[in-house]
Amino acid sequence: MKLTELKNLDPKKPGLWPWPAKILSFVAIFSVVIVAGFFLFWQEQWATLGRVKAEEDKLKETFMAKKKEAINLDLIKKQLNETKESLGALLKQLPNKSEMDALLTDINQAGLGRGLKFEFFKPGNEKIIGSFAELPIAIKVSGDYDDIGNFSSDIAMLPRIVTLNDIKISPSGGKESGLKMEAVAKTFRYLDEEELANQAAAKGKAKGRGRRK
Repeated sequence: MKLTELKNLDPKKPGLWPWPAKILSFVAIFSVVIVAGFFLFWQEQWATLGRVKAEEDKLKETFMAKKKEAINLDLIKKQLNETKESLGALLKQLPNKSEMDALLTDINQAGLGRGLKFEFFKPGNEKIIGSFAELPIAIKVSGDYDDIGNFSSDIAMLPRIVTLNDIKISPSGGKESGLKMEAVAKTFRYLDEEELANQAAAKGKAKGRGRRK
């Protein structure tokens, strides 16, 4: 339609308009209604829909994470039981307070059994490390190369945990042949219930003094 024809249309008689004009007017009215509806009614609903959709996506992510945790729960329980068993096996390798004397005797006998001569064997002061106590033992032995090597292997093979640290090997010197080894053997034991209780009480007192300051 031409612009002049649109100007000549009688707005009071739309029924007499030609079909192209009717279609154009319908499209225009429909567009105005849509735009007006969006700004007056649908804009808030659209924003609400966006928030609900975002919340739905977040809930889906949470659900998938929980589902993954549930699938892995049996595996986690199995790993936890294996860890407990491993910890129990390690604890069995640590002597308690009453077994320490027997362990010191085992270390001494390991050296004598290899024909080594103990020049020095002195347990030091225990050092508390968490739930365990570390006992250093200063030792000095002399003998030939093979005997000292076998003694070190015997220490490592003891049923209780014993480590050799700060090892120094030197010739015996003087008229004696062979070698001399100085080392610090360290063994560990777990604290008994009374010692753990005393340790917890001491920590509580220390915190109390810190607060008063």
